[in-house]
Amino acid sequence: MDLHTCVVPKGYFIFSIHKPAFTIKNLRKNDYITSLGRTKEGQAVFNQQNFPKENIVENNADWIYEISNPFPFRGTTYISKAWADRTAKMPASIVLAKPNSTSLTKTVKKWLHLQKVKGDLTDCINTLFTTMPPSILLALAANSTDPQDLIRLAHISTQFVFESDGLTPKGILFQKDPNNIPTPVIKDVKLFEAVANNPHLPDVYKKVMVLNPGIQGSSEIVGEWAETKESHVFEYLRRNSYIPWGHCAANMAHDSIRYWAEDLKPEDIGGMRHLYYQRTYVRVAEQLKISLPFCERSATIKELETLRKKVVSVLKKRNCKNELNFNRTLWGWNFGFGFAASGYRLHASHQQTHQQFAMIPASVPIASKPYENHMEKKIPAYACGDLIEDFIQRYRKKYRVSFFTAYEKAIRSNRRMDGAAKGPHELVLYEDSQCMLFVPKAQTSQWEVQLMPKKPIGNIIEADSALRASLDQAIWVAMRTLGNMGAKMITVIEFSKKIAFDTSDQRLLYSFLPRLPESPGAFSEAQLRWINGHYPEDFAAACRSNLPY
Repeated sequence: MDLHTCVVPKGYFIFSIHKPAFTIKNLRKNDYITSLGRTKEGQAVFNQQNFPKENIVENNADWIYEISNPFPFRGTTYISKAWADRTAKMPASIVLAKPNSTSLTKTVKKWLHLQKVKGDLTDCINTLFTTMPPSILLALAANSTDPQDLIRLAHISTQFVFESDGLTPKGILFQKDPNNIPTPVIKDVKLFEAVANNPHLPDVYKKVMVLNPGIQGSSEIVGEWAETKESHVFEYLRRNSYIPWGHCAANMAHDSIRYWAEDLKPEDIGGMRHLYYQRTYVRVAEQLKISLPFCERSATIKELETLRKKVVSVLKKRNCKNELNFNRTLWGWNFGFGFAASGYRLHASHQQTHQQFAMIPASVPIASKPYENHMEKKIPAYACGDLIEDFIQRYRKKYRVSFFTAYEKAIRSNRRMDGAAKGPHELVLYEDSQCMLFVPKAQTSQWEVQLMPKKPIGNIIEADSALRASLDQAIWVAMRTLGNMGAKMITVIEFSKKIAFDTSDQRLLYSFLPRLPESPGAFSEAQLRWINGHYPEDFAAACRSNLPY
């Protein structure tokens, strides 16, 4: 195998194992023996083991499994056999503990009572909050579970406008900027964002700080989904986006607050994804000069499917893939938010549950000097799905086999990495007639989960209403399952194929990538070396025990 994939053409996984044994010459001259402390029994503890006299001989270091990702551009996963063997004895232990309750207000009140301070303690507590260092305030804003703490922090971060009772906030104080445009008075941006993203902040504060339409800026609302009373989604346009040519964001609305994975409803996923499907179909239809059957309102599922079929018909009939200036989709989701006390943002781009989507141009004009007159006037724009297309073409050319056919077969015929006859073998977590949710053999996040159709459907233009509903349901299952296991920050990305009807059997692929507390990413991950401490089969078993039904 020289394509650096773990998927063998016959439909099974292949991987290797390191069994390290080595000698390291001792090149140190000096010893620095010192006392490190004492045991409880009074015996001194020294560091002599750190200063050996001889060369180091290691005959049996921990074994490490090495497994190439199915897709070579995603790197390689390394699993410590010692760690994974311990976890295999208790797969149910693959969960994150719930955070402890944290309340500075209650702690200070308790301390003041112990000091026999009498009278109203409110002023004392308020003074303490306003005099604490910013890093302490930020840590409290991110971790407190006490609404009273968070209300105090909210008032430190910004200024509110109140209802007639003088207590209930109804908005934020604005001031005119040099261009005479009203802007919110935010005294501490990081503190403001950390407080507003804390699920324990009372909803009335969440709404006035970040959820009411327009409070986050002038981004236009260009779509809406409100088909049920249980869910309400807005589609915001981000004109000046870090994604060239702008992108849209499907945000849960101010009256459908979703801060926890367990709060997500199937209707929420359906609504956000509906806006993604709708915007994509409309933009492709406009490029093909297809008239729209709806305007100034959201399409029904039936109308959307009618439009999709019309797009498919025109694409097939005219073979007009070259007519599409924008021919790839981009879809992603940052779920959850976090700030470290140091000020490092840990996840997400802004508040409330949201998904982002855009279309990617086929090519971009060359701008680098002095190569304006290069024979190629344009360069293909980047889309991550193209990396899959390139690989599966090379796979088919070399092995005369469809990669995704071999991949699905390998998933279904999977055997444990440790070779044990006992214990879970299955990688599939959930499936229906249309798609399958599974744990990849080589996880790029310790808790990665993937989703793909069972048929060669490569993008949402090719996906009919039945498959779209299936994908939406599976996305909900994945998010709820990972949330049940304790994941608070999850990135989801879509790998899709070019919008062109050809013979490619590329399949849509979704990757769910939880960010774990002790795995922030470092030099190993920067090299696409993914370190893991459990077997994928045991993680799959842990997921199945946490499915949301």
